[in-house]
Amino acid sequence: MNARSFIHVFLLTSLSLLAFAANSVLCRLALGENVIDATGFTVIRLFSGALVLCVLLLMKTRSQLDLRSAGSWKGSIYLALYATAFSYAYVSVDTATGALVLFATVQLTMLLLGVLQGNRLSLIEGGGVALAFTGLLYLLLPNVQTPSLLGFLLMVVSGIAWGLYSLNGRNSANPLLDTAGNFIRTLPLMLLLAVVLWSQLNVSAYGFWLAVCSGALASALGYTLWYKALPLLRSTQAAVIQLLVPPIATAGGVIFVGESLSMRLIIASVLTLGGILIVMLKPAVNKAA
Repeated sequence: MNARSFIHVFLLTSLSLLAFAANSVLCRLALGENVIDATGFTVIRLFSGALVLCVLLLMKTRSQLDLRSAGSWKGSIYLALYATAFSYAYVSVDTATGALVLFATVQLTMLLLGVLQGNRLSLIEGGGVALAFTGLLYLLLPNVQTPSLLGFLLMVVSGIAWGLYSLNGRNSANPLLDTAGNFIRTLPLMLLLAVVLWSQLNVSAYGFWLAVCSGALASALGYTLWYKALPLLRSTQAAVIQLLVPPIATAGGVIFVGESLSMRLIIASVLTLGGILIVMLKPAVNKAA
C-alpha cells in the first residue's frame, strides 16, 4: 500500500469511526435522558437516514433514481435488526456494559467468519487483538454492571447483526447507492414496528432531532464511508479497528456530555490503538520480509 492509498484508507476509516462514536453519544443523550422511546428513535433514525441518502444520490446522478437493484434485503434486515436491538437494549443496559457487549460481539462475529473463510490469525495478529481487547476491557470493566438477561441478549443480537452487515458490505461496488438501498428497504419494517407499538411511542422535539442527527449524519453518511473503506480492509483489520469506537465515544462524552477525562481513558486508548496498529501493520511487515 503506497502513501496515497494509506491516507485514503485512513481518512475513510477515521471518518467512519467518528460517525459511529457520534451515534453512541446521540443515543446516550436521547435514550439516557428519556426524551424519546426506543421505537421512535429507531424509526426516525432510519427514515431520516434514507431521506438524506436519496438526496445525496439525486445530487450525484442528477437523474431519476432506480433503486430496485441497490443494496439487498439481506443487508437491510441486518441493518434493521442492528438498529432496533441496539435501541431496545439500551433501555435496560447501562452504556458501558452495552458498549462492551456490542463491540465484543461484533469483533467475535467478524473474526470468526474471517477464520472460517480462511483468514487465519498469525501469532502477532493474535497478540494485537488481545492487546486491543485488553485496552477496551480496561476502559469499560470498572463501570460494568450486571445487565438484565433480555438487555444482554438484545445487545448480542445487535452486535452479530452489525458484524454481518459490515461483512456484507465488502462486495459493494457502489457504497452510496447500496447504503441508500439498504436504508430504504428497512422502511417497511420500520412502519410495521411503529404500527405494532404505536401506543408506546413517546417523542419530544429534542428527542426527534437527536434521532434525525443520528440517522441523517452519523448513520447515513457514516455507513456510506464505512462501505467505501471495507473493500480496502481485511476482515481482521475491519473487525479490530471498530474497537476504537468505545474510546472515541468516551472522549465524545467528555467533550459533549461533560464527563470527566481520566487517566484510565488515556491508558485504555493507548492499549487499544497499539493493538490495532499491530494488526494493521502485520501485512506490511510480511511484505517487507
